[in-house]
Amino acid sequence: MSEIRSKFYRVSIKALVLNESRDKFLLTQMENGVWDLPGGGMDWGETYNEALAREILEEMNIEVTKIAERPSYFLGGHKMSPEHKLWLANVVYETELSSLDFTPSDECVDIMFVSQSDVENLEHVPPTVLDLAKQFNPENH
Repeated sequence: MSEIRSKFYRVSIKALVLNESRDKFLLTQMENGVWDLPGGGMDWGETYNEALAREILEEMNIEVTKIAERPSYFLGGHKMSPEHKLWLANVVYETELSSLDFTPSDECVDIMFVSQSDVENLEHVPPTVLDLAKQFNPENH
């Protein structure tokens, strides 16, 4: 990734994958222990559909079957790295996957469906996921 100046936001497209009863959402655990929504940064010139499908295929080796036309959530925040603070704009789209049979990678070693209270009890969760858990209302999906 080329260097992003501190005054810019990195736009990430994230997937809101719901369980069958639609009251929990999917998190993936990275090799470093962090639990986050599946998805990631857009490459220059990509549409949100292309970016989300590419990221999930890269991270989980799973195909996306459906992405909502409009985002469900917009989350702003930052993540800390040893070198600098990276500001993020996460645009979250309800997404359906072909299966949950993922192939482990350094960006996805485990998955689980979580509720708001589950997220509050997890370690290594980005602030944007905590914000989503506070806003998540199953009745809206």
